[in-house]
Amino acid sequence: MATYNELVEANEDCPSHDKATYTREEIEEYVEITRLHLYNLGLPCGPKAIRKYWEEVDEVSQPLPSERTIGRILAKRCLTHGRTGYYEGDDR
Repeated sequence: MATYNELVEANEDCPSHDKATYTREEIEEYVEITRLHLYNLGLPCGPKAIRKYWEEVDEVSQPLPSERTIGRILAKRCLTHGRTGYYEGDDR
């Protein structure tokens, strides 16, 4: 899996390419990508695990969102309780 910094470097049109910070949408997308990556590996994939992954493996070089913020992003994207997203028929 590519790191977020690598994804930004590969996409020169990315609004964050020349900045040290990422947009809210970029961070939410990266939370989702990281969550699904950890899930597919059979590893813990909650907010604490995502933040730890970013700190230890991915070495994201900006202030990281809090575990609580990561949890809200996961809930918003229906990625809680072992789920892999929104299922048709779910109430939103």
